[in-house]
Amino acid sequence: MFLHILAHNLKYRVIQFSYYRSKETISRQFNNVLRAIMKVSKDYLKFHTYNLEGLDASRWRWFEKCVGALDGTHIPITVSPEDRPKYRNRKGDVSTNVLAVCGPDLRFIYVLPGWEGSAGDSRVLRDALHRQNKLKIPTGKYFLVDAGYTNGPGFQNNITDEVATIQVTEEWTRFRDTLAMNMFASYQR
Repeated sequence: MFLHILAHNLKYRVIQFSYYRSKETISRQFNNVLRAIMKVSKDYLKFHTYNLEGLDASRWRWFEKCVGALDGTHIPITVSPEDRPKYRNRKGDVSTNVLAVCGPDLRFIYVLPGWEGSAGDSRVLRDALHRQNKLKIPTGKYFLVDAGYTNGPGFQNNITDEVATIQVTEEWTRFRDTLAMNMFASYQR
């Protein structure tokens, strides 16, 4: 049941009809398996460091001390009627607020799901920094963040102080010109 739910992104009600079990039983067993996997994950999941080389390194040269970017996103969910007010976000939708952190290689470094939609991004980040399995920021490094977060040690949402000028390279000029020609050609079709 666990793998069926994950592989096909199914709701408990669909599994209920396939396996002839109550939603309560499916929920309980799903959470039991999830807890067991989380306990052994440290033994089986190995995270490798990633070094930027070549073209990727030249794209990130302006962000030498940057280890990635982080932001929050709202994912629509269905909750019981009594829980809806705390999961209602500022746009009026019922959602969960998820904090996601990616490295320069666009791989996830850290994900913190489960916060109510009414929780602000900075509140979720504060929780991520104080948990047992917390988000770690290497000394002297920072994450790029949007304006929803404040500048502080390890976070930078205004990089204009560090980047005074940006030189246009031949590679960028070729890329820009090729892109413009392709866009114009597809527009003419």
